Amino acid sequence: MNQKKLLLHTCCGPCFTHVFDVLKSNYDVIVYYFNPNIEPLSEYHKRFEVLKSYCSIVNADFIEGEYNNSEWLTNIFDYRFLGEKSERCAKCIEFRLNASFEEAIQLNIDIVTTTLSVSPHKDSEMINKIGQELQEKYAIEFLVSDFKKNGGYAKSIEFSKQFGLYRQNYCGCFYSESERGFSDSK
Repeated sequence: MNQKKLLLHTCCGPCFTHVFDVLKSNYDVIVYYFNPNIEPLSEYHKRFEVLKSYCSIVNADFIEGEYNNSEWLTNIFDYRFLGEKSERCAKCIEFRLNASFEEAIQLNIDIVTTTLSVSPHKDSEMINKIGQELQEKYAIEFLVSDFKKNGGYAKSIEFSKQFGLYRQNYCGCFYSESERGFSDSK
């Protein structure tokens, strides 16, 4: 069976586990790690290595995008203090998905989606709206999804435990890490 190629924007190994399990039987999945939002750089590399290692276990093709934190920061700067699920996240998601669509064009890939909707901290409706807008812009299909449904997030935790994957406790950017620190101290 000749499956359509799908570029899967992937934020980290734990989120990838369940999403890949859902998609692998219907698509030829190419993993795209593009996350210039992740700070510090050591955290970026830690997540990269975990994802790369898991991709080798499940035999998934893997591409790393350019890490350009200053370009990302310029893009979200005016929204930096708005908090999780705000316009800051929308700008961040748009920035990363825009790069994903551009990568899909370069690789002649049919469909784009993201692992981001598996997280209970992310607004699937917001993600899908941005994806659909970019679908129109690039004339490449965006696979609308909410991977946290039907216990998806819990399944990603199970996979993480089964394979001993590092699970981070914040989205990735400096601002989400700071907010997480403040909320944990309450």
